[in-house]
Amino acid sequence: MTLAATTVTCIAGQRRLLDAVSLQVTPGALHVLLGPNGAGKSTLLGVLAGDRRPQAGQVTLDDRPLGEWPTITVARRRAVMMQRDELRFPFSVDEVVALGRLPWQRRANAAGERAIVASSLAQAGAAQLAGRRYPELSGGERARVQLARALAQIHADDGDAAARYLLLDEPTASLDFAFQHQVLLTLRQLADRGTGVLAILQDPNLALRHADAVSLLAAGRVVASGSPASVLDADRLSAVYGLPIVAAKVADGPPTLLVAKGLQGIPE
Repeated sequence: MTLAATTVTCIAGQRRLLDAVSLQVTPGALHVLLGPNGAGKSTLLGVLAGDRRPQAGQVTLDDRPLGEWPTITVARRRAVMMQRDELRFPFSVDEVVALGRLPWQRRANAAGERAIVASSLAQAGAAQLAGRRYPELSGGERARVQLARALAQIHADDGDAAARYLLLDEPTASLDFAFQHQVLLTLRQLADRGTGVLAILQDPNLALRHADAVSLLAAGRVVASGSPASVLDADRLSAVYGLPIVAAKVADGPPTLLVAKGLQGIPE
């Protein structure tokens, strides 16, 4: 059981946004997607979500083309948290999270639905935001509410054992240092319970500490894919990002990747 892109190519005008890219999101694993701006990360996530159709290649869910699945089934099995937040209506936080439950409207237990909303907010570290007006929140608070909405969407009915997938476009972008790690720990726990998680990140150190697998994209192609330690090599990252990157050893845990001193604008 996987959500997989196979030799996917996306073209916009004369530019290849993705060039024969393959990637699998596996239940029970946290897969991080890294790469410079314009590498094709968001395009790949959109293809995997079914929101963008590639010019070549295909996306499959459990070895069946994604487009052959009923829309309602896809909506119940995969949720997407996009980086852009365009919601401007004066909804409450609870109402925003409840939007994730729309694919499950056949449920008659209103109390059960409210419990799922509350549980999803708690998972996302946003329980204290319940009852507030969404437009009044900070960017980081909105990000946590959107994560809760996505979690509510893939909360399955009892007895539904089909694998779930969560796709996130820079879920830590608006968060402070502490909440970045809290969100990654939430995603780690979700994967440990069997969900397939794909998250676009900008910080390779978060991937080193939390991910099971990493794919590194550059210019629309997968440069490397595998374990964080094998992919996030300082020399490889230096070549991809055009920066002198070094790995600093620490007493406990993975090494920390740093930009070397001596770069123009960085003091010796």
